[in-house]
Amino acid sequence: MSSTEPQLTKAPIQVVAGLIEDDQGKVLVGQRLPGTHMAGFWEIPGGKCRSEESSRDALDRELHEELGIRVLSTTFLMTLTHQYPEYNVRLEVWRVEDYEGEVVARENQLLAWVLPEKLIGLPILPADEPLVEALLDH
Repeated sequence: MSSTEPQLTKAPIQVVAGLIEDDQGKVLVGQRLPGTHMAGFWEIPGGKCRSEESSRDALDRELHEELGIRVLSTTFLMTLTHQYPEYNVRLEVWRVEDYEGEVVARENQLLAWVLPEKLIGLPILPADEPLVEALLDH
């Protein structure tokens, strides 16, 4: 490793995200709230895993807390890593294939259903950018 490469001194933060698409291929994104890290950026819904919590359990909990839905089935898509100046993130992305309930903004965040090609015009969290690129290549 060269001396110019950043060195991580802390374990990465484990995060999950749920890719939810509607019948027209639009993707659900939420805008980060004021007072949060990277406020105003758009992201795929999800959040941090608690210690001793599986990724799938964290996904179920986070999507219920944020969106009021109960996840019924998923498929694992990919793992992404991103180094922010403050910390490193390890993000597991799951495609939510089926859920029950109606999507609502339970944390008063803005939600939007957006075609993948329109995600390029939004300020997307840097950790989510590779997922957006994968959606466009698909």
